[in-house]
Amino acid sequence: MGFLTVAIMEFKQCIIVREDLKLSSGKLAVQVAHAAVLAMERADKRIVRDWKEEGQRKIVLKARTLQDVFRLRDEAERAGVAAAIVIDAGLTEIPPGTVTALGLGPAPEAQIDRITGGLKLV
Repeated sequence: MGFLTVAIMEFKQCIIVREDLKLSSGKLAVQVAHAAVLAMERADKRIVRDWKEEGQRKIVLKARTLQDVFRLRDEAERAGVAAAIVIDAGLTEIPPGTVTALGLGPAPEAQIDRITGGLKLV
């Protein structure tokens, strides 16, 4: 008797924040939320559906500099991963126009890990 092997695709979303900004925990939380929503809106709708069914896994990582954020965004776009930069309005802690975070995905875990694998958790 044969067995049917079912491949389970695991998806996740990564949010990358700039550690050089030293944001308060409240401000950081808001920037992470913005990045998660913006990236999800740009992702393939079938992937978003599957990601939601799997529990909407998210990982928050840190990038050292603004240049790192743009490099990661460019790499994601070349790989076909939804990417969204968060630019702050400047109403509270930081000047207007400051890039605070990057949302990636949701996307297949292996694909997103190739882009973010070298980053550390917040």
